[in-house]
Amino acid sequence: MAAHNELGKKGENLAIGFLIKNDYKILEKNYRYLKAEVDIIAQKNNVLVVVEVKTRSSDYFGDPQDFITPKKIKLLLSAIDYYVVQRDLNVEVRFDIIAILLQKNETKIEHLEDAFLHF
Repeated sequence: MAAHNELGKKGENLAIGFLIKNDYKILEKNYRYLKAEVDIIAQKNNVLVVVEVKTRSSDYFGDPQDFITPKKIKLLLSAIDYYVVQRDLNVEVRFDIIAILLQKNETKIEHLEDAFLHF
């Protein structure tokens, strides 16, 4: 497996642990619909939380969350629309980002709720 894939997988596992610790129920991991992949679909209370995980080993080129493109957001929106309709869910949907910076001796996890409101 390529190093960036291993970093991403490690980040997703850290994000799942972070969410569980903060009372989120994990419903799906790596949910796919057409060309979209949703890293994590979780639930807290009556809110369906769509989580995009961005992991980097350095912030030299910017914060991890800076690498989410408008195209990625569009793909996530279509995937979750399909997910909600197929399951006939009546829930509020929120899009979060978990940005993880894994440096030599330090791990920083930042949870950005309602993150797509800022794009």
